[in-house]
Amino acid sequence: MDSDSQQERQQAHAYLDHLPDAQVAAVRGLLEAMLDPVSRALASAPVDDEPIGEEEEQAVARSKEWFRHNAGTPFEQVVAELGFTTEQVNRAQEEEKDPAACSESSSPTKLRPTSAPSPSTSQ
Repeated sequence: MDSDSQQERQQAHAYLDHLPDAQVAAVRGLLEAMLDPVSRALASAPVDDEPIGEEEEQAVARSKEWFRHNAGTPFEQVVAELGFTTEQVNRAQEEEKDPAACSESSSPTKLRPTSAPSPSTSQ
């Protein structure tokens, strides 16, 4: 690392040391987003300015009408139908957010169904 780059890092650390905790959390979130390739891709993606077609508008209208008369499927039910437990999903999400939180003695959670998924009957 060249001296200019090292000096930049030291200056950034000095700025962080002077920020209140709430702003440190915001900066941490910004840094995570900058380092995450998906977040970078989304941030740099062009705005979707394609007009919505008649077919799409009709599909949205049908969906809204369906939800006026029907309840959605609870997340827990979807997870169970896919053969997972809510605990498995929650742990995988936590590990995705903070891989270092996964202890060295345990391997990262691999989402594997606890049983074969059952066919959905709520279509």
